[in-house]
Amino acid sequence: MVFHVTMLLLAVFACASPRRGPRDPPPSAEEKRNWRWHWEERKLTKKKFWRHNPTQEPPYHPPANWVYNTSSGPVKGKINVHIVPHTHDDTGWQVTVDQYFFMEVYYILDTVVRALNEDPNRRFMYVETGFFARWWDQQPERVKAMTRRLVQNGQLEFINGGWCMHDEAAPYYVEMVDQTTRGHIFLNKEFGSSGNPRGTWQIDPFGHSQTQAWLLSAEAGMGNLFWGRMDYLDGEKRLQDKGLEWIWRGSQSLGKSAEIFAGELYGTNGGFGYSSPMGFDGSDQQIQDDPRRHDYNVDQQVEEFLEYVQNQAQNTRSNHIIWACGGDFNYQNAQHWYHNLDKLIHYANLNGTVNAFYSTPTFYTEQKHKSGLSWEVREDDIFPLADAAHHYWTGYFTSRPALKRQVRFASNLLNAARQMEVTSKVTAQEVDTPTIRPSPRVGSGWTDSLEGTVGVATHHDGMSGTERQDVADDYEQRIAESQVEVEAGISLSLERLMGLERDGNKKSPLFSHCGCSQMNTCLNISMCAYTAEKEEEGFTVVAWSPLGRESTQLIRVPVKNAHWRGYDMGA
Repeated sequence: MVFHVTMLLLAVFACASPRRGPRDPPPSAEEKRNWRWHWEERKLTKKKFWRHNPTQEPPYHPPANWVYNTSSGPVKGKINVHIVPHTHDDTGWQVTVDQYFFMEVYYILDTVVRALNEDPNRRFMYVETGFFARWWDQQPERVKAMTRRLVQNGQLEFINGGWCMHDEAAPYYVEMVDQTTRGHIFLNKEFGSSGNPRGTWQIDPFGHSQTQAWLLSAEAGMGNLFWGRMDYLDGEKRLQDKGLEWIWRGSQSLGKSAEIFAGELYGTNGGFGYSSPMGFDGSDQQIQDDPRRHDYNVDQQVEEFLEYVQNQAQNTRSNHIIWACGGDFNYQNAQHWYHNLDKLIHYANLNGTVNAFYSTPTFYTEQKHKSGLSWEVREDDIFPLADAAHHYWTGYFTSRPALKRQVRFASNLLNAARQMEVTSKVTAQEVDTPTIRPSPRVGSGWTDSLEGTVGVATHHDGMSGTERQDVADDYEQRIAESQVEVEAGISLSLERLMGLERDGNKKSPLFSHCGCSQMNTCLNISMCAYTAEKEEEGFTVVAWSPLGRESTQLIRVPVKNAHWRGYDMGA
């Protein structure tokens, strides 16, 4: 009987703190309390804290004016902890991009900007420009001016800077470049050179390609590349060997000119991921430093912080370590994080064992380079991702093939349309078919909205196929809506390039399309409404090749019957 009771207790404690991945549902408040209780009990067997004997002098007193000292920087000879506040905002996953924005992301950016304005030492890094552009469109000029000051003095730093955090397996490199370029153009337009991203933050995609390393990072002018996922066996071995960071030479032909400092984030106490061991978002435990009140815990929080930091330092080269303080859609009330991080930095530095300060991945990388260490050079990619034996993230290479096809075809159409837009000089005003619900505007052309909708669909929970079905439908709808304007622009551009003039009704295009967008007949059938109407009089086919060389292609045009004959008008 005793044996069975003992086994039951062991089972209960073993299940009390399940290991969660970055994509798992967040723990409930009750789970968090249970985990914290078990952690505190384990710690109490080693050390007693002030709240257990409050008749003694408290180990830490709050500052007299309640203003915490966050002004520290790197200190030689100490472990330097780079506190990097961040949020990971999926442009579609469990809900659509606009639903995420209005329910969560708006409040993240709104409260972060105000929190940064309160203390010049605070820092924040942001990735998804597609979200930021939505927020920016809704701000009064005084908030925009304040945000520009924060970017100018380095408190708000854009990293990656693409329209989203793209997947690295499903998109073609053209889509990856396009969505990154779109985000960078927006940032440069609004913030000048101060808004130019200087690092790459691909923390959540399910594996990483050499193309990302050399083309989208090193050749794009970035100084670093960090992520939160890698093969579990490779990660465990590198953790033991202090090898989580290295120099990635992604292109053998470019060699050293395309090298970049790269690495896996340490995550939650060596469990990888893009969060820190201690979190202060929402209902997470807060730091209580007022000895006049119950539940004083600042001494315990500092001890916990020191233990985590020293463990991480043992697995990291140089005396600089990075804490990615955030997670999925964190900072919706930024004061939860910043108020506690202010306290943590203040009291940890009073303790003196380590040195903590607000930082960014850019500054962290600069300190790594200053260490003068030599680093492993790696040339392979980081595919496929496995997080356990037989748990390979490879199904998304082929999942949701319809969305993958639509993104690829829309991207090809976009490239051809841009060429016609530039060469014909047809404007969006002349096309006069604006997208009703466009992507946040970056340029002024009639291809701008399609560029944005294709860009947001390259998200690592977009065309990868890991999103819910209704979210996949939303990506498809956005692309289809924006494609209507582009097809109208193509028609007008071809007319101008071929020197044709419309007769009578100038609103009636001379050219039509067999795509579903213009005719609004999007059934999955092999039918072209335009050719069906031309059964008696016939029609002319005009093709545009976006390639810079000769090419032989087969063109398929749906018609109603078999009695057709084709002629080469150029012969």
